Parts: sequence; structure tokens; C-alpha cells
Amino acid sequence: MSLTVALDIRAELGECPIWDADGQALVFVDIKGRALHRFRPATGEHAVMTMPEEIGCVAFRKGGGFIAGFRSGLWLLDSEGNREAMLADNPEDQRTSRFNDGRVDPAGRFLAGTIDEPKDGGRAHLYRYDRRGLAELAGGLLTSNGVAFSPDGRSLYHSDTPTFTVWRYAYEPETGEATDKTLFVRLQPSEMDRGRPDGAAVDAEGCYWTALFEGGRIQRYAPDGRLLAEYPVPARCPTMVCFGGADLKTLYVTSARNGRSEAELEALPQSGSLFSMPVDVPGLPENRFDPSV
Repeated sequence: MSLTVALDIRAELGECPIWDADGQALVFVDIKGRALHRFRPATGEHAVMTMPEEIGCVAFRKGGGFIAGFRSGLWLLDSEGNREAMLADNPEDQRTSRFNDGRVDPAGRFLAGTIDEPKDGGRAHLYRYDRRGLAELAGGLLTSNGVAFSPDGRSLYHSDTPTFTVWRYAYEPETGEATDKTLFVRLQPSEMDRGRPDGAAVDAEGCYWTALFEGGRIQRYAPDGRLLAEYPVPARCPTMVCFGGADLKTLYVTSARNGRSEAELEALPQSGSLFSMPVDVPGLPENRFDPSV
């Protein structure tokens, strides 16, 4: 299996791919390009919805449309990407903080983290949003990333990208509480390889797939933390993985080109594109945000 270009778009900072099983379409964001994309692989149809500010993450909501995390906070969007209502302000200093990675839990709550853009103060957090409002689940972070759930919904995975770590929590879908934080994976950087865990997804066997930003590859880990496989990506900065296709056996990978050197982009001209490859083990369907939870 190898990754090939599924959509050659050269996004500035492609992120947060999610698969719409009903529409057989992949939705993802370009954070720096301030855009929400919808791509139908079967037909090649590609729509771009311009956003009024940086959009860090997106998820489907029940009844149609999306919930999304921006620099300003969490918003409801309609099916065409138009903002309908703000749900919660970003409680951090918005000059240096924006919402980044996010995912819906099994009960329909939205978990979304922020990025401390100077990456020097550990001021980022992972939050949970439901009808009770915004609540902090983890703090002291540099870049909240890699949110994913085990197939039974009782393990929450979460990474802090610049610290090269992935954590696992015991998660209660009934209450949205995350406890018993334990180290799942710690990557060992080198001068030649600064690959660090970015966006992630879990497959039907409970294995955790992560994109290694500045590592040029994706990895698959067993539930016990053993590295099972890794696959090269034709870009130095893959950003997140997701499973799509009618059988959820196509792995999609977003990537970035923002801030990369001219030499790197000359060597890896497809940086920023959407990549894909077939896999043997299917992924899990995306949960949908439920405002009533």
C-alpha cells in the first residue's frame, strides 16, 4: 500500500478531514487558506467554501450542517459553510490562540483543543463543549491535537504535538469526563527527523493512526502502544488522517505547505495536497454533534 494524490489542491494548511457517509464526500479545512472543502472522490466534484477567519476544525452535526472551531470560538455552520450562531467564545488570548483539532464524542459532545501559537507558555487547552457550555479537560499544552476515541468510546487519545507525546485517558461517554491520564506514545526526535504526532484517527481494530508533521509519514499503533506500521507520505508535513469510502477502507491524509522552504516544495511539489491509499481494516464512522446533549 502506498499513498497517492487524491486531490491536488496545494492547501496552505490542510487539516481535519472527516467522511460524510450519507453524501459519500470528504470534508476538510485549510486553516491558513480560510476555507472549508468538500470533495466527492467518485465524481471528482470539489467545492470550496470561503471562511471569514481561520478555521481549525470541523465536525458534522445532527440534522445537517457543521460545528466548527475558529480563532474566535465555536460556531454552528449550515451545510454550505455559512455561520449560523456562535456557541462559545475562545476563552484564551485570541491574538495568540485559535481552535485547532477537534472531534465529536460517542454521545454527541464536541471536543476541541487550541494552539498556543508562540509555543512558549503552555497556554493551550483541550475543551469539551455540550449544552452545559465549555469545560476544560486538559491544560498546559502547546498544540492540542490527535483527538480520537476507541471503538467502545471509553478511551480518549490526545496529543500535544510539539512535545512529541500522545496520551490516553479513561473516558466516560455518559458524562464526558476524562480521567486516568497515561502515556500512550512518546516519539524520539533526531536532527534529521522532527516528526511529531499531529491529527489522528482510530480504526475498527482499535489501532491509532497518526500523521507525523515534519516526519513525512503516517504511523499505526496497536491499542497497547506498539508501532505496527508506517507509510511514507509525498509531503514533509502530513497533518491528519481519516477513513472514507463506502466501506471506510480508504485512508485519506491532509498535508501542509505553509511556511515550508522553497527547496522542500521543489523536492515535494505536492505538499498541501490530499493523499489516499487503500487499507485492510476499516475506520469508524464519524459521530455527529448533538446540541441537545
